[in-house]
Amino acid sequence: MTTEDYRTALDAAIREYEALGVQHREIDDRLAQLAQTITMLSRLLGLTPTVPMGLTDACRLIYRNTGIPLSPTDVRDRLQAMGFDLSDYSNEMAVIHTTVKRMYEAGELGLVAAPGKHLFVWKRLSQPVGILAARPEVAAKPSKRRPRNT
Repeated sequence: MTTEDYRTALDAAIREYEALGVQHREIDDRLAQLAQTITMLSRLLGLTPTVPMGLTDACRLIYRNTGIPLSPTDVRDRLQAMGFDLSDYSNEMAVIHTTVKRMYEAGELGLVAAPGKHLFVWKRLSQPVGILAARPEVAAKPSKRRPRNT
């Protein structure tokens, strides 16, 4: 194979990667919408889920579906509105704050500056960008810097 063949194969792989990334985000959005719909309809029918949703998954669902910055108090209100049982927790706000903080530290949420409040928003994965399309100089020569530990 020639260098041009490798470039053609790389370009094709990058295009497919980008297309799959878009599809992945669309599927994640739709799954979150359906999960919330199922939860609400089940609650209206008086059904109890056979596999209860954990607090972290419920918080993910709320942040993914809203797309707007929310405080931990807003999350509590939305958890209650969707019928999530918080009665197992002696201090529901402490456990919600801890869950949101861990999601933020894991890179799932972004912090939004607001006066007197900590607001968090779902941090969507950035759209994948091909190395050659974005910065050909990066692909041309290897970096001498060592990656940072995060």
